[in-house]
Amino acid sequence: MDPRRRSVMQSLEPTAGRSGIPLPSIANKPTPNLRASLARPAQTPYTSHYISRPNNRQSIYPPQNPLLQSASKPPGRTPLNNSARRTSVWPPGALGGAPSNSQTMKDTRPLRDKAYQAKMRHDILDFFQNAGHETITMNTLINIQGKDFRAIFDYLVLSLDASYPLNPKASIQEQFIPALKYLKYPYVSQIDNKWLAAPASMHSWPSLLGILHWLVQLCQMRNHYLASGHPTLQISSDIPDEFDDAMDHTALAYDFAEQAYSLWLDSSEEDSRDLMIEPKQTLEERYAKKNERVQLDLEQLRKQLDDATIEYDKLKSSAAPIAKAQDENGLLKGDNEKFQKILQLYEVKKKKLIDFIAQEKTELARKDESLIQMKMEQERLSDIVKTQNLSPEEVSRMTTDHETLSRNLEDLRQKIAETHRAVLNLEVNVTNRAAATEEALDAYVNLLSSLELLPPLPPPFEGVDLMLELNTAASNPHQLLKGAEVRKVIRPTLNSVAESKRSERASVESERIKVDNELDQLMAECENLDLETTEVEKKVVSLHEQAEDLRDAAQQEALVASNEATRVERELAHARTAALANGMGVNTRLTGLQFKYQEQVEKVSRLKEATVRAIIKNSNDIAMFKSEVSRHLADLREFVDTSQS
Repeated sequence: MDPRRRSVMQSLEPTAGRSGIPLPSIANKPTPNLRASLARPAQTPYTSHYISRPNNRQSIYPPQNPLLQSASKPPGRTPLNNSARRTSVWPPGALGGAPSNSQTMKDTRPLRDKAYQAKMRHDILDFFQNAGHETITMNTLINIQGKDFRAIFDYLVLSLDASYPLNPKASIQEQFIPALKYLKYPYVSQIDNKWLAAPASMHSWPSLLGILHWLVQLCQMRNHYLASGHPTLQISSDIPDEFDDAMDHTALAYDFAEQAYSLWLDSSEEDSRDLMIEPKQTLEERYAKKNERVQLDLEQLRKQLDDATIEYDKLKSSAAPIAKAQDENGLLKGDNEKFQKILQLYEVKKKKLIDFIAQEKTELARKDESLIQMKMEQERLSDIVKTQNLSPEEVSRMTTDHETLSRNLEDLRQKIAETHRAVLNLEVNVTNRAAATEEALDAYVNLLSSLELLPPLPPPFEGVDLMLELNTAASNPHQLLKGAEVRKVIRPTLNSVAESKRSERASVESERIKVDNELDQLMAECENLDLETTEVEKKVVSLHEQAEDLRDAAQQEALVASNEATRVERELAHARTAALANGMGVNTRLTGLQFKYQEQVEKVSRLKEATVRAIIKNSNDIAMFKSEVSRHLADLREFVDTSQS
């Protein structure tokens, strides 16, 4: 044997005859002394076929999660003693079963490729280093020993399924192919047990390395699945507080069934009644915790609904927003009109200010020109002074005189300006007072016209003229008013006219009182006449009623007479018939009946004439009454017109 290979083998053997590769942690756990399950051994959910063609790929998940497989009990009562271990009903030959479609599959991986072999070795080495097994090195994988291969293979198989029955005393040739068939290795038909005698040989190591690489990938997939927290793991502790997945409900149901079944196995007949209380309470608390958030959301939504309902009722009871908007629109329109007026005023002020600024600029330019002229005048005077050769005293005296004269001139100008302003103010006052006087004179003339005092006046004021005219162009104040004198002529005349009008008014008032008294008397007489008219109308109505009664009575009597005449005619006809039958005795009776008929006809005629005479009489009475009332009313109207005139 190669000494290098022997040294590697010795480094991997902590004890004589055994490999230094540790077993997985799940393989070192002691088997608990519990009842053996009646279910078949659990399969790993990560058995997969390494297939390169996509059309032949099969799912890596089993048909059913092994955690959800139910255990079937044999007939009879389950023993209560926990120390009694039940035997498994799993068939011994089931471990070697493999799908029939894997018998003819061909491995398409480039196992003979050096680069691919290096990649597989790196993947295997990374897996063991991540698992914390530093005894596996690259040299171990390059120069593999039989016991190292056995240790690596056992570790990977137990990592995938800790319950797989590997026998450390049996040879690897006996357990290699059944284990791969159990794990559903897709190329198990191409494996030869003779390769295990020298696993590092050139014809056997690529295939064995591919098997180890496939098992490592399967372990990585299993670890990734266990760390993914997928609901199919059926771990109740990983279920969130709020869940809707069916797998989460199934996990809680399985956890409940497991707890109940464990309590039932550990209990006796006496306390079997209260077994389901604790699992039920735990399950109810878990679902209550799930529904807690939903209840909070529901309460919050109800609160929002109540707030929205209150807000809706408030909006419904209050005025419409459009009414408020219309009111605000009206206010804004009013404010807009006010602002427009203010803007117009400001525009007018702006124009006035612009004009004022232009005037001030013109005045400033004029002042500048005046200043320039004054400077030129000063220079001219300075030249004159220099030319005249005056002494400083004379210049000072002339300057003083000039300043004095200038101040006097300025004072006079100011007085003239003040006088001019006073004259302007007086003219304005005179104009205003003249306008007020003209308005007063117009009112005075209108009053004279309304009082009919325009000339010529009635006697004894024939020669008096009360008209006045304003002459604003007169220089003499006494000639401002044209017409008679106010104090001597107009005022006494107006007083006399007022006195005469007052006396006339008093006489008219006394006449009015007298006429009112007469009118009251006439009104009383009219009321009496109205009462009499009412009584006469009542009498007329009663006469009409009597006439109607007479007419009705006459009509009834005429009807009775007509009926009687009809009856008499019938009797007469009957009498004629009887006379024809009985002879002469009937003529007498016929004559009597004719007399009676004639009397009835005359009676009806008299009643008709009496009714007509009564109607004519009543009509004449009514016509006479109406004419009398009309005459009285005409006399009353004529009297009232005469009194008013």
